[in-house]
Amino acid sequence: MNRDYPPFLRDVPADAMTYGTLSYNRKSRCWTIKGEPCVTELAKRLFPGCDGRGRGVARFTAHRRIIGDLNWLMLRYPLIIKESDRARWEQSLEEARDYAARREAALRSPIVAEPPEGTFGGELLPFQKIGLGFLMTSRRCLLADEMGLGKTVQALAFLATTAAYPAILVVPPHLIRNWIREIERFLGADIRVHVIKGLTPYLLPEADIYITHYLLLRGWKDVLPECGFRTVIFDEAQELRHNGTNKYSAASLLAGACENVIGLSGTPIYNQGGEIWNVINIIDFHCLGDWESFSREWCYGYNSAIVAKPELLGEHLRREGLMLRRMKNEVLTELSPKRRLVQEIDWDDTVYRALMRPVAENLKLLRATDDPARRAIIEDAICGQQRQATGVAKAPFVAAFVRALVEAGEKVLLMGHHHAVMDVYKRELKSLRPGFITGRETEAKKDEALRNFMEGRTDLVCISLRSACGLSLQRATGVGCGELDWSPAVHSQAEDRAHRIGQKDSLLCYYLVSPKGSDREMQDALGLKVSQFVALMGDATPTPEESFMLQSEARERIRKLVSEIEIEQTFQN
Repeated sequence: MNRDYPPFLRDVPADAMTYGTLSYNRKSRCWTIKGEPCVTELAKRLFPGCDGRGRGVARFTAHRRIIGDLNWLMLRYPLIIKESDRARWEQSLEEARDYAARREAALRSPIVAEPPEGTFGGELLPFQKIGLGFLMTSRRCLLADEMGLGKTVQALAFLATTAAYPAILVVPPHLIRNWIREIERFLGADIRVHVIKGLTPYLLPEADIYITHYLLLRGWKDVLPECGFRTVIFDEAQELRHNGTNKYSAASLLAGACENVIGLSGTPIYNQGGEIWNVINIIDFHCLGDWESFSREWCYGYNSAIVAKPELLGEHLRREGLMLRRMKNEVLTELSPKRRLVQEIDWDDTVYRALMRPVAENLKLLRATDDPARRAIIEDAICGQQRQATGVAKAPFVAAFVRALVEAGEKVLLMGHHHAVMDVYKRELKSLRPGFITGRETEAKKDEALRNFMEGRTDLVCISLRSACGLSLQRATGVGCGELDWSPAVHSQAEDRAHRIGQKDSLLCYYLVSPKGSDREMQDALGLKVSQFVALMGDATPTPEESFMLQSEARERIRKLVSEIEIEQTFQN
């Protein structure tokens, strides 16, 4: 008996004339038709995702969306299902029906989901619960929320809800540390994580979640699809917008071997609408047809990458459960006016060690004096050297993170402190034409930088933390602190350059910290905990008593830093 399924998912008549056979290939995970040429030729013409070389053979990948297409074909050309595969077909068809029903329901009213109690260490916002419901329904899809809306959190909530392990995360190199922290925070310390190293494959240890980065995929191309991963998550999936590379083909093979494939990207398209075909083709092979048919039907002709009606394509992707995208202005009522996120990023240890070598001379001077005032001066100098070394060592990675923000459409204020760090930003971010307000510019140059940002000629301005006082840059949608200051009030003032009257957005403030150097002690002083939205002290002007206490605490922390540097230098020598 047929229930309320779409017509193409009805039962195939049992007594109808048949045109061939249908069987399941366990190794390639596909359904294979062997039948009359009229059937297989039609299958290849109707369904570009249908594979099959030679006469009388057509293959369909075994997942829910394509099972529906295959059943629709069988309503016109019934096939004999191999007896050993009948139970599998009936189960697959039931899953396709359930998927179609839930997709139809989601179009009428978004599905809201929450992780089971005790599986997830966080609280999802209402729109994130809808995002989880989307992931749970679609299973092969692109979560394309605007940056800052918690795509990582929603993806981890999916893992917590499904327990679809082992899972593999494919991420940009500079985000590996952040994913490790987020996994520990939201999924707990009991989840076993292994970071894949190097291009040469090795026997992977047993783990729940494996993490690799895009640059390594080519070396593991033939290995990862055989590892039995149930879920793959491609973070910053726009990395896959160009096909024809070893990275792309490796990602395609890996995705084809997984039952759950999730792409995360706030910017899936950079230049041409046709790039979305490459991204979606990884997530759900040929669900938009092959490239020839896609470019012919959706774009301005064969091999064109310019989509003729991008709004229609976007609607199709949403209707098919392939993509979900929310903008900040759509969920603004659910967001606090100002949010803070601590993001741990990578750094260059070689650069840091080279910049710390001169510290040895100051350490000798420190050991040679007992005068408290003299010791304080030397301690400040040592601490200053370490802060600069820390800033320079992580500056290229800070620049990469900020570049991603700007390319995602954010208008960013990048805060730093040392001129040497600003010089790295200037070099690494040159193509974005940033403005600079660092204390080295003339008043005319400073005013020009302000005008260019506020009038939209650039979406990035780099500002010294202690040069930010009095500026009004409410066009900004994000603030990145590439270096830290001991004073919480300095950071609060820096944030408020953007969070002012006229700011209508929810401002996201990123604290970009390194795992070593001075950052760890300084973020403790600021009350920051890695990878958490936090309420940072300093939003109100401190009283004289509070200022004195903060100065005293900073002095103690400087002494602690110097002591740690001394131990580190002794160990190295």
